[in-house]
Amino acid sequence: MTRTGGALQWRRWVGIWVWTLLLIGTGSWSVLAVAYAARGPAWLASALAAIVGVTAIANLLILPRRVARVFGLILFGGVLIWWLQLSPSNDRDWEPEYATQARAVVDGNRVLLMNVRNATYGKDGSVAPAYYDAEYRLDRLNEVDMVSSYWSGNAIAHVFLSFGFSDGRHLAISVETRREKGEAYTVIGGLFRRYELIYVAADERDLIGVRTDIRRERLYLYRVNATPEEKRQLFLSYLDRIASLAVTPEFYNTLVNNCTTNVVLRARVAGGIPLNWKVLVSGYADQYAYQLGLLDQAFPFAVLKRRSLIQRSPDAQIDASFSADIRRGLPG
Repeated sequence: MTRTGGALQWRRWVGIWVWTLLLIGTGSWSVLAVAYAARGPAWLASALAAIVGVTAIANLLILPRRVARVFGLILFGGVLIWWLQLSPSNDRDWEPEYATQARAVVDGNRVLLMNVRNATYGKDGSVAPAYYDAEYRLDRLNEVDMVSSYWSGNAIAHVFLSFGFSDGRHLAISVETRREKGEAYTVIGGLFRRYELIYVAADERDLIGVRTDIRRERLYLYRVNATPEEKRQLFLSYLDRIASLAVTPEFYNTLVNNCTTNVVLRARVAGGIPLNWKVLVSGYADQYAYQLGLLDQAFPFAVLKRRSLIQRSPDAQIDASFSADIRRGLPG
């Protein structure tokens, strides 16, 4: 075999493997997209995903290579077009804790927030949603706290903010997946337009209490260093987002539209912070905030984190003094 012939043969095999991997990749994506994004009974989504998978495999193994390439791209293109046309909605049969969205009205220095969630939770995981309306004054906003909640390992955490006012009240706002009844969260589902995005505005007895006292997660609460104007702009940015989502719903995305990226985007609106890999690996978001000088610099970060852990005894009660109790002994 000549050198030229050998090179052509090598390129031919490389081309075959590249196309094979491309068809495997697009076929796998198509199966996952249908399995997670298709609405309706779970059995129907599974059946449709199976049909797509069998079709992709048969195409790869049975049809001639050139035909398989064309058909594989047509299959992928059809699924992609369908997937891109999926629209988020505020009108689904939601899990009870996500059924009611917050509403915000800003009038000068006054903020009327409707549907502040204050759910109670049973030890068995049951939820009893409850809501109240509250009025806040922007000139009384004097604290912003960052909360990092860990339920498994150290790499991933749920990150949200809580806003404190001089009258002793605290309003927590958490970015979450808005799930339908019977739906469980999965990381993969969050990549395929499975869930809508919701900003949950809630009493700390709800958003923090369920994590510290019911789920027994590790929760760290840090005071955020910010000027009064930065706190005001950050709070208003959250309120604008709440108002926007009530009119124009969005899909949650595990990578680019999740709890941590939304916190960062709101902070960028308020003052601007650079993006970093620690935003995606959310368990390190608190360390990143510390590096930016946004958290208490009086201690090394390891010491600050250890001292910022919320400690709750097994017989503690989630009552009217909850917000004051969880801050007792914490830095700031």
